Amino acid sequence: MAPRKKSTKKSQPAKTHGVINGAGDIVEQPIVSTIRENYMPYAMSVILSRAIPEIDGFKPSHRKLLYTMYKMGLLTGSRTKSANIVGATMKLNPHGDSAIYDTMVRLSRGYEALLHPYVDSKGNFGKFYSRDMAWAASRYTEAKLAPICNELFRDIDKDTVDFVDNYDNTMKEPSLLPTVFPSVLVNANTGIAVGMASNICSFNLKEICETTAALIRDPNHDIKSTLPAPDFIGGCQIIYDEKVINQVYETGRGSIKLRAKYAYDKSANCIDVLSIPSTTTCEVIIEKIIDLVKQGKVKEISDIRDETGIDGLKITIDLKRGTDPDKLMAKLFKFTTLEDSFACNFNVLIGGVPMVLGVKELLEEWIAFRIECVKRRTFYDRTKKADKLHLLKGLEKILLDIDKAIKIIRETDEEIEVVPNLMIGFGIDKTQAEYVAEIKLRHLNREYILKRTQDIENLEKEIAELDDILKSKARVKTIIVKELKAIADKYGQPRRSLIIYEDTAVYVEEKETVDDFACTFFFTKEGYFKKIKPLSLRMGSNQKLKDGDEIIQTIELSNDCDLLFFSDKAQVYKAKANDFSDTKASALGDYVAAKLGMDEGENAVYMVATKDYKGIMLFGFENGKLAKIPLESYATKTNRKKLTNAYSDKSRLATAMFIDEDKDILLKASSGRMLLVHTGALALKTTRSTQGVAVMKLKKGHTLFEITEYKEGMFKKPQRYRTRSLPALGAMPSSDDSMDEQLSLI
Repeated sequence: MAPRKKSTKKSQPAKTHGVINGAGDIVEQPIVSTIRENYMPYAMSVILSRAIPEIDGFKPSHRKLLYTMYKMGLLTGSRTKSANIVGATMKLNPHGDSAIYDTMVRLSRGYEALLHPYVDSKGNFGKFYSRDMAWAASRYTEAKLAPICNELFRDIDKDTVDFVDNYDNTMKEPSLLPTVFPSVLVNANTGIAVGMASNICSFNLKEICETTAALIRDPNHDIKSTLPAPDFIGGCQIIYDEKVINQVYETGRGSIKLRAKYAYDKSANCIDVLSIPSTTTCEVIIEKIIDLVKQGKVKEISDIRDETGIDGLKITIDLKRGTDPDKLMAKLFKFTTLEDSFACNFNVLIGGVPMVLGVKELLEEWIAFRIECVKRRTFYDRTKKADKLHLLKGLEKILLDIDKAIKIIRETDEEIEVVPNLMIGFGIDKTQAEYVAEIKLRHLNREYILKRTQDIENLEKEIAELDDILKSKARVKTIIVKELKAIADKYGQPRRSLIIYEDTAVYVEEKETVDDFACTFFFTKEGYFKKIKPLSLRMGSNQKLKDGDEIIQTIELSNDCDLLFFSDKAQVYKAKANDFSDTKASALGDYVAAKLGMDEGENAVYMVATKDYKGIMLFGFENGKLAKIPLESYATKTNRKKLTNAYSDKSRLATAMFIDEDKDILLKASSGRMLLVHTGALALKTTRSTQGVAVMKLKKGHTLFEITEYKEGMFKKPQRYRTRSLPALGAMPSSDDSMDEQLSLI
């Protein structure tokens, strides 16, 4: 056996490593260059082709999956096994079937992670709010595309986006999807790349469409007026912090506080947690609460269990006797992820470059992208119509002498010469001659040719119209706005996440107990308030009032309720009915402005009495706008006496009204016109200071001055005062509906 040769390899410095090159040669290479040559391409691939979404709102894996389903015909028809979809997607996405199926699960309706799921699923797809609820294997579940995917693939076959080769150059796939709405902000999207990440929260589809349309019409539009805050699938509460929201909207970064919703079941003495922040899971919350109980930090809980079922998420917490549920929840919000933060990082690929953009900038980028899609679609349609027109123009020339065309074909010796002879005989080009030569013998009659050519004039008009669209950016924008409105109307849903203000997010430590008994509240035009017991009211019902004053509100409730007094300075003052002393009809009562310490010159104009904060507040403004706000927007967990921004101060308040459910209301303008409106036609706004929506058109110099509840029989012909669309002028009262008669009926 030959002796082993002594190694000639020298020790390498720390900054280099050995690379075998050829037959045993060792070459020194700096580590920095090795990392640059090998790691940087990997990092760029992860950033550009895997983890960061693009302006259409999708990562490559999402786009490949959805496009495969689209090509499989799953936009219509019945569902197919998920395994079939996964297998077909591997032609575009050469990663394991498990990774593809995981992607599909997260896009599905069953998983409940998206406000508007893209995959209509059947079977067990797990739940986003559960860590341990695993989804079934792909061979058991079925899926198809959800109806909203029509808006992702609309006109994709009209050259609206570029197509590129797949990984083995055997197929084409779209580089982007021509989304008709800003899907990048509608559904949540999270990705971790190399050296950067993306975390985009979801927004309400209807609000996003309205905001985008408004931004197209006015580049200086205040997006907060139409897009108050994000909207999360779980329906958790958003603790509104104006500074944080402004930061997210302007920079694309910020941390939004989310809080679980819960309900207290008095009969069972338990708390039911019905929604949780989308950043946590049921198991994490339950484990943390159990840990707190074991450590002795929480002593008020006797049992906790996960009762999530067919009706959705539910965590039940059994309480020990005498436990205050609100105080317990305040403690749990502090120590568990029942209150959590969503860290926004709006990092999106724009033209292959990762950019962190604010909401407005992101919408502007999407608008630019959509304008290009519409222009490309229009140019495609124009080209197709121009090609058809060109063929018909050639056919029109044949119409002049059909016999000549037949003669040319019959007298041509060789088939290859038919087209050139037709070109010479009629002065048409090769494309037109080919079209004519392919016409069947049965179609060589005047009637057929006239039918084919009668569309020439229409085609010329349509091409001129398409040319006009291509030349006018304003017309392109109008098309986009119309499409956004149609999508908002078709797919829009009410907000799931309720906005609560930061100053209302702290729970009261002590809850005062008050005697509860029936009483009647009276509120006068001059701002006086009386609380009278039924017995006292029966003994004397003649109300003492100041000269010129009158009672405008009478409410029967109990002493243990909240009173809300809305002022003429866009503020609301809150008090307990128990704060006011019992009085008699013969007394003037309490002057509310003085009793509640209102600002100088401020007066109370409307009163609401409530125990559960259910119902709706309507605010009518002199400019003809109405704001519809849930009364729960004024609910606070602290004993705050004053809330600012109770309603919009952009226009003078004409009337405030509380209704327990949607109903018909009558609007009266100073011009004498009246409009009958059902409040169900008005969108419910969650922001207290919303300017509302235009309902009544007003002529110059006139204002809206009164809103009243419509009573059956008030008008002989109520349809006279109704309208199909809003805003509307309303109608002048007919001779049968005089103002005196209306007032007497009211």
